Amino acid sequence: MRDWKKIGKKLLFPPVWIIVLLTVTCMVALTEIFFNGWEMNPFAYVSYVLSFYTLTVICIFCWKVLPGFYKSAKSKMHKNKYIDRYMTDAVFKSNVGLYRSLAINLIYIVVNAVSGYIYQTYWFGIFAVYYSIIAMMRFLLVRYVIKNPIGNNYLGELKRARVCACILMTVNLALSGAVLMMVLFDRGFRYQGVLIYVIALYTFYITVTAVIDMVKYRKYKSPILSITKVIKMASALFSMLFLETAMFAQFGADTSLEVKRIMIMLTGAGISTVVVSMAIYMIVKTTKEIKELKIIGSEVENGKS
Repeated sequence: MRDWKKIGKKLLFPPVWIIVLLTVTCMVALTEIFFNGWEMNPFAYVSYVLSFYTLTVICIFCWKVLPGFYKSAKSKMHKNKYIDRYMTDAVFKSNVGLYRSLAINLIYIVVNAVSGYIYQTYWFGIFAVYYSIIAMMRFLLVRYVIKNPIGNNYLGELKRARVCACILMTVNLALSGAVLMMVLFDRGFRYQGVLIYVIALYTFYITVTAVIDMVKYRKYKSPILSITKVIKMASALFSMLFLETAMFAQFGADTSLEVKRIMIMLTGAGISTVVVSMAIYMIVKTTKEIKELKIIGSEVENGKS
């Protein structure tokens, strides 16, 4: 029994160099099989079994090693005061995210504006407008947090959040233009090779994190943080629409043009409804709270007089 246990452990927990060798061997073998059309060759079946074994070993290795590596890396990161603050201070993390998002938006504006001018197409122009609107909101938020730390002026935060919510309503103009181009001219995004899977994974990641952040940051009772996460959610939803067009381009060869148009219009309408609803909710909520604070302020002044 002990011998079988030792053999099992050696098979499931081989040295790292063997795992690397198996991985490279399987990659080369599978490439040759699919490139030359040897899917039904006996060599292919041996490669499939070896690949399954290699994948199992890699999963076990990751399950065993990654948690310890993650804890060690996290511990080292916390020793740096700036990284530690970023990981523990939600407000500071949100501020850094604002600066980062604004910088990325500005790059997107330049790239799309230049591309629209070079290729003489409204397609890139629409996205330049879209990123300009998003950048405008983030610029207003960045400008506010520079002068007013979050939590110091609740009334000021309400006013700035309401302005950004009003601007968010105009994003639907850019969305409508993009959907119109997709439907009438069959425009969309196209990614080569495995890049489509990377884009899909990233899109789902930012969408999930946007939803989590909207729930997570509610406890801070900060209108600035709330509108920041609403903008992030809107951007993630638009990314889902862009991903849909890329998926049609990559895998929708057998899908009729009419079906594609209907799907894009329904997705665009759904995203537009969600974004408008979030913007209206923020406008109504901030306006109500501003009025309440003003009434309380006037009552306090009258009481003093």
